[in-house]
Amino acid sequence: MSTEMNKALVRRHIEEAFNKQNRAVLDETLSDDYVDHTNPPDWPLGREGHRQILALYHAAFPDFHYDIEHEVAEGNMVVVRGTYTGTHSGEFFGIAPTGGHFTITGMHLWRIANNQIVEHWCNNDDLGAMRQLGVVS
Repeated sequence: MSTEMNKALVRRHIEEAFNKQNRAVLDETLSDDYVDHTNPPDWPLGREGHRQILALYHAAFPDFHYDIEHEVAEGNMVVVRGTYTGTHSGEFFGIAPTGGHFTITGMHLWRIANNQIVEHWCNNDDLGAMRQLGVVS
């Protein structure tokens, strides 16, 4: 795949799975042996784990959205930097809904093989989100 096709795959994955809450697209965008290096310890592996983490985020933040601001691709790797927003309306890892809104940044690194995402790494400003929600000071 070309770098432009890799970027298009990642954009589709983010738009469909993250923003439109279409977890069925994971069967197309993620490989059978997908590895997410950012999930919590003891979280389910593969597509199912990604499906569950997205379901958790969408239940806790029904308006959860990720806007890509920058993307860079080289070879089979794609990096995106963007902004997350959401309103805390449901339980999130045991934290009761606060009704608060957050806006944070995050960076993702995706490895592509055979027209699918096979690996993912991510760094988000999770502490910033928790501060904005009033969960920590």
